[in-house]
Amino acid sequence: MDESDVSGYIQRVIRSAFFAGSLAFALSVSGASPTYASGALWTGSAAGTARAETLLKTLRSAGDHGLEPAWYSIGDIEKAIAPGADASAAEALLTAVFVAYASDVSTGRVRANRVDKEIDIQQRKVEKADLLKAATDAPDFAAYLAALPPKGDYPALQKALTLWREKRGKVAYTPMTDGVALKPGMVDARVPLLRKRLAELDFTVPPAGTVVDQYDEPLAAVVKAYQEMKGLTVDGVIGAKTVRSLNTTIDERIEQIVANLERRRWLVEDLGSRYVFVNTGDYSMVFVNEGKPAFQSQVIVGTPKDPTPEIQSVMRGFQTNPYWTVPQSIAGEEYLPILRRDPNALAGSGFKIFASWNTDDELDPNTVDWSSIHPKAFPYRIRQDSGASNALGYIFFPFQNKYGIYMHDTANRWLFTEGSRNFSHGCIRLQNPLNFVDVVFNGKNGFSKDRVQQVITSGQQAHYTFPEPITLYVTYRTVTASADGKPTFRDDVYGRDRKVVRMMAKP
Repeated sequence: MDESDVSGYIQRVIRSAFFAGSLAFALSVSGASPTYASGALWTGSAAGTARAETLLKTLRSAGDHGLEPAWYSIGDIEKAIAPGADASAAEALLTAVFVAYASDVSTGRVRANRVDKEIDIQQRKVEKADLLKAATDAPDFAAYLAALPPKGDYPALQKALTLWREKRGKVAYTPMTDGVALKPGMVDARVPLLRKRLAELDFTVPPAGTVVDQYDEPLAAVVKAYQEMKGLTVDGVIGAKTVRSLNTTIDERIEQIVANLERRRWLVEDLGSRYVFVNTGDYSMVFVNEGKPAFQSQVIVGTPKDPTPEIQSVMRGFQTNPYWTVPQSIAGEEYLPILRRDPNALAGSGFKIFASWNTDDELDPNTVDWSSIHPKAFPYRIRQDSGASNALGYIFFPFQNKYGIYMHDTANRWLFTEGSRNFSHGCIRLQNPLNFVDVVFNGKNGFSKDRVQQVITSGQQAHYTFPEPITLYVTYRTVTASADGKPTFRDDVYGRDRKVVRMMAKP
């Protein structure tokens, strides 16, 4: 053995010893049968041998879940269950590996909150004692193992993974070269490459015209369809983002599917019968009521610099005509340069400046030497009054989270026409908030959409409480799949998929 092999062997022995000791304890406190409390879960009987062989077979197919069989010491297991091997060592090893695999496939291989500081979710959990007792009690151990992963769209993602792995090495890949932005009507040597690349991605590409190198309108229409599918700005222009998207390799798409399988394992199995599900990966929101979609909308989310976090929270109501208090970081980075050029520049958009965060004493911006203020230590509070130009629009939905983000209306509704809708500082902008609350109340509590509109028009600030709280899930799903496994990819603009895959590969 070389040094790394010795280290790995020692770690396995330590881990096996731990689980050998914990097995009896875990089973005894969970009320499992004394036979298995003594440790004979995998050896010493025909049932135990069958259980061990079923586990080994399942581990060999761990790749179907985006997990690597090599992570589960298959070679060591084969040796441990061979005739004449030490039964106690086999029990310890198989128990350790079973718990590791069962936990990985059911709740995720990594702790979501450690992947990125912008992730703060309530990840599914499983107790080791419960896993061991269930393994002991299962009348059909193979069926038990098959039932561990999530349901819902998880099997569809698995099919997508299989399909795209089959493409590896079989599908041509023609990269687009960089250059000036390619616009419809231009003549450029990259146009034949563009046609070839789109065809490789299963788009129906029209034949070239008389001028082979001309980027004509029929080809631009295909590009726009591609851009819309990927959540890019739908303008037909082949700029840096579209080139980067076109040049995503099959291996990178496979990694995205693996990351999204893992991300689905993080979420609870049952999302509930009444919830809001925001997917920042494809700029969408759906309100599910009584288990069925009741309202859907486009959303605007955070930029790559200020990404919208993945969170779980509860929405309890909304407010009309909100003020917007500018976060200190935005005040220093974005508004301070404006004030330095013109101290009165913000007043025209309804902004007021207060002497501190703890007082309502309004400040005359002309009395401040803005050049002496450091962007990282902005001492004043800036607040925008309610109205047509307010950044939050006319409706504001607060919910508890450590990032200080919320859902709200917007004064810039034209941005919903964009394909890539990541323009905010992290908050979620909803396209039709008044229609949403109308569906949420559904006539309960005497709610009237028309009366709320009257309140908004009058400029009045009013608070409304939902008939019942709504669970909120803010996720980042960059791959969705139809039942037959056909995936729809969105580009990993936040770079989180890559982080997930890297962390999954760690011991």
